[in-house]
Amino acid sequence: MQVQLEEIYEQYNRYIYYLSLKLTKNQTEAEDLMQEVWVKVVRYESYMKEVDHVKAWLTTICMNTFRDRYRKQVRRSKYVANQPEQLDISLLDLIAADVLSVEEQLEKEDVGEMIRSKVSELDSIYQKTVMYFYVHQFSLIEIAEVMKVSIGTVKSRLFRAKQRLKELIMNDEFAKDSLVLA
Repeated sequence: MQVQLEEIYEQYNRYIYYLSLKLTKNQTEAEDLMQEVWVKVVRYESYMKEVDHVKAWLTTICMNTFRDRYRKQVRRSKYVANQPEQLDISLLDLIAADVLSVEEQLEKEDVGEMIRSKVSELDSIYQKTVMYFYVHQFSLIEIAEVMKVSIGTVKSRLFRAKQRLKELIMNDEFAKDSLVLA
């Protein structure tokens, strides 16, 4: 397996670097991101035998690692307004980490409560998937392991859960007026 890992590294190392550079727009951050990606590849080496398209698998790992790093930065930053324009950040990811005014705190609590109530209306399988991904911030691979399903199933469940959440919110006039959905 070590030989196969070395071959994959040789074949896709430049691709992962350029993808990282495109995402981060900074050479140092791209190198850090690339290193994190390869650490994850080594960690999840046992999944490689199940992978049909290695390049797509590596791209997914790179994109998810970038998103995870970005989410951490957003939570740590004072201002959510400093987000890159090209990212499609969902409502569940926009949780500021700094001190908020009383009005902002109440609004945040209202939105949080509304989202929690809508998540609780989902089927339990979708609830668990959403909680693992957004609250506990498990990777898709970790969720697949915990739920004993394929990564594709986890992706489908996340997609369906988000669609159902949007439907629930759009059918609730109060929630629809309170939230701006993309």
